[in-house]
Amino acid sequence: MQGIALQPDWHGTPRAVRAAAALAGRGLAGDVHADDLSPRQVLLAGAPAYARHRLPPRTLRENLLLDIDTADFASGMLLRVGAEAVLRLTFACEACGYLDARQPGVAAAIGRARGMLARVVRGGPITAGDPVVVLPARLPAWDDDWRARVAAILARVPPGMVVDYRQLARLAGVQPVYCRTFPALARKLGFGHAAVAMAGRPDLPRWQGGELFEDAGQPIG
Repeated sequence: MQGIALQPDWHGTPRAVRAAAALAGRGLAGDVHADDLSPRQVLLAGAPAYARHRLPPRTLRENLLLDIDTADFASGMLLRVGAEAVLRLTFACEACGYLDARQPGVAAAIGRARGMLARVVRGGPITAGDPVVVLPARLPAWDDDWRARVAAILARVPPGMVVDYRQLARLAGVQPVYCRTFPALARKLGFGHAAVAMAGRPDLPRWQGGELFEDAGQPIG
């Protein structure tokens, strides 16, 4: 692993650090993306993408910069970082307009090599230069397509409960702006009864979705 960076707040720029603490089920201590109900706690990018597209350091806003191309990774893979920490890969990070603002045209060119998102399933200290090892065990995969993730999440909402749109965005790992698409998408998927606006159906209990992330602390070999 070539480097570590933490983003302290939503408006800040990731800053390089020598070491960080990976917290099981939470993310990286001191990073704004640390969230126990998010599939995008940690972003991994590959040095080959930087070299191929001639990008300035930390353009991809990664937490961990690896020596290898993350486009070769698959969801569900487990990576051991250093001696203790283990990450579960969730899905590829979408190439967004932010990249084009830094370097026009790079979002379309970089594609899946933008980076891979992950959750921390086993905590531990990590340090720049630590080895990263792919473990033989696998966990269930997440879909790169956000619509497929939303469908899978809505299918898990227990009978008699609802999930509000902002929580659905959080669980699916998309920006809150996607909430505007959820009513029509939920109806199309046959789950119009399961997703509501924040003030909708106050008579029904809200599902928070913790069952989706029962990976932290599991035996993984």
